[in-house]
Amino acid sequence: MDYEILIAVVLIVLDFFISFALTRYWIKSAKKNELVGKDMNKFSKPPVAEAGGVAVVLSIVLGILIYIFIKTFIFKTETHIIESLVIITSILLAGFIGFIDDILGWKKGLKPWHKMLLTFIIAIPLMVINAGHSTMSLPLFGQIDFGIIYPLILIPIGVVGCTNGVNLLAGYNGLEASLGAIIFIIFGIVAIQTNLIWLALIIGLVIASLMGFLIFNKYPAKVFPGDSLTYLVGALIGCFAIIGNMEKIALILFIPFILEGILKAKSR
Repeated sequence: MDYEILIAVVLIVLDFFISFALTRYWIKSAKKNELVGKDMNKFSKPPVAEAGGVAVVLSIVLGILIYIFIKTFIFKTETHIIESLVIITSILLAGFIGFIDDILGWKKGLKPWHKMLLTFIIAIPLMVINAGHSTMSLPLFGQIDFGIIYPLILIPIGVVGCTNGVNLLAGYNGLEASLGAIIFIIFGIVAIQTNLIWLALIIGLVIASLMGFLIFNKYPAKVFPGDSLTYLVGALIGCFAIIGNMEKIALILFIPFILEGILKAKSR
């Protein structure tokens, strides 16, 4: 057991440095290719590298793949491999769709229904494996089994809502990465308490990647996260809540995003 814990710690630390290195490389590459935006939080409004979430996406995926490799070839077990690969797929989809939004959004501006439709795609991997538990305990109603409604309707609603909700709260240096890290720390604690150690490790990799990115994203930011990171954080909140049966906790943690959405809707 101590050996497994040591490997987990090494993996998480390694993922932090992978994220750090990839983010630093991305900043140089983005500036070289003029993928920059003005930082409105600074008086001089200097150009800052955009779409830094791509580095976080790559570091998380690499971290999970290394974890799967160790689990398969060292520990000789294939438990939860499908769920891990589904998480990777959702991460890549979220990053890709977010990057498209980063690129096209500047010139044309994606309409809300475009974003809803695109982020629905992120939920498909979870839907096809019927992830999570269809039975939920609701106040006043008790235990309810939603059956086929859960994967076909509730999962996409949850993922689309989380993905677009996090995107609404974006705007300040370090906000998206730090808020995401706080939420994932809580998810990680719950996962450990419910004996979902494999999920807790993946959550740890996500936190490490966000911390490696946050070094460059905190004020004064050297890189912006872009929708590639906000979509990623939102998608992972949905993924972890569904796979870890933490929907109620996710709903509570998501209250600030819900309030922000209501306030923005009223201001229009």
